[in-house]
Order: sequence, then structure tokens, then C-alpha cells
Amino acid sequence: MTATNLRANIDHWAERVDLAATFRWVERLNMHEGVANHFSLAVNPEGTQFLMNPNQMHFARVKASNLLLLDANDAEVMNQPGAPDPTAWGLHGSIHRHCPHARCVMHVHSIFATVLASLADSTLPPIDQNTATFYDRYVVDEEFGGLAFESEGERCASMLSDPKKKVMIMGNHGVLVIGSDPADAFNRLYYFERAAETYIRALQTGQRLRVLSEEVAEKTAQELEDYPDQAEAHLREIKVLLDDEGSDYAT
Repeated sequence: MTATNLRANIDHWAERVDLAATFRWVERLNMHEGVANHFSLAVNPEGTQFLMNPNQMHFARVKASNLLLLDANDAEVMNQPGAPDPTAWGLHGSIHRHCPHARCVMHVHSIFATVLASLADSTLPPIDQNTATFYDRYVVDEEFGGLAFESEGERCASMLSDPKKKVMIMGNHGVLVIGSDPADAFNRLYYFERAAETYIRALQTGQRLRVLSEEVAEKTAQELEDYPDQAEAHLREIKVLLDDEGSDYAT
């Protein structure tokens, strides 16, 4: 089948390409977890139909054409051939079922975010521009109950009802971010890992931290939210780099 025919026969092709590019770049940044972790993207107005990575496929092999198309309200998903990873279904299915504003959902166990999630106090103080990005825009889950099967996924989804809270620091687990599309979610995931690294490295110095005031932190977060087209440009440039290398992500 030619690339042109492939595009013609697979729905949501542009969305698939964008999501596939984020898998490849997260692997490049070593923010992946082998054949674990999951990204999803809602493709219908209600947010209940969504694309997600195939079960146990390494991020470096995810392509636009092999992303799964799932329905959060389909009780038979896990009984069908090519079923998703059960923890991916439990977590992402629950979020897409209950949080229509969570169009794109990315969950990883990246090193610095997971270190932050492992601290007794997993809050992220605004000590620089990147950490201030997330001021009052995250929730901390302190009730880790094991792998994210259905009940754990439902519990996590209940913590994301406020559209302003776009990051969940999953205590003893990792991080989950939501966004309006792959560019928005990936950009947020990227900068959260950078922010967590800055904070963890600052703690390692043993010196007092220079924490921004609430007013400046909120002003900075709002300014960055309103900054034009950064997320779109970030993903656009990633796709250019992948294309220049001859990557097959968009096939």
C-alpha cells in the first residue's frame, strides 16, 4: 500500500502523525520506560474515542499507522484482538471517559519527575521560570494504590476535574500531563521534566532556595500560557528533524 493510499484509509491521519512524533522524541530524550508508559489523544468531540500506543511496543517503533483507535465506553475493548495494555486502558480510558477537557494525555516515569514524585513533599516550588510555569496548575496524588488498572484509573481521573490542573504528580509513580493536542501536552511534559530537574539539582546543593512570590509566580505562569505558538513550533521543529533523518514515524 502506498503512503497516499495509507493516509486515505486511516482516519485521523494528521493527529496520528503528531502523536507518533511525540513518542519518537520522548524516546530520544530518554524519558520513556522501555515498552511501558502511554500517550493518548481524543479524536471525537466528547473525548471518548481516542488514539493510543499499541500494547508493549517500544516508543522508538510507534508509527502513525499502528496507533490504536479505542472507545472509552466500549466494555469489550480488553476482550478483543489487539487489546491495549490493561494499565493503559485503566488509566487513559478512565480519564477520557470522565474528563472531556483532557484531549491529550501523556504518562511517563521520567527520571526527575519520578524523583519528585518519590519525595515526602512532592510539591514544586516556583524557583525559576520553568518551575513557575506550573504554579497552581498541578495536583499531587498521594494515594498510590498499585498498578493503574480500572479502579486506580477511575480514582486518578477524579483528580483531574479542574481544567486548570494540567499536571498530576503521581506520588510513588511518575507524572501525567494533559493538553489540548499532542503539541500542547508534549510541550508541557518536556518543560515539567526540565522544571523537576532544576528543582532536584537545586536541592542537591544544600543551599537555601530563592522562591518566587505567589504574585510573580502566577504572573509568569499566565504569561507563559499566553505565549504565542510555542508548543506548535516545538512539535513542528521535532517533525522537521525526524523527517530530515528519514524517520518512519509518519507512515
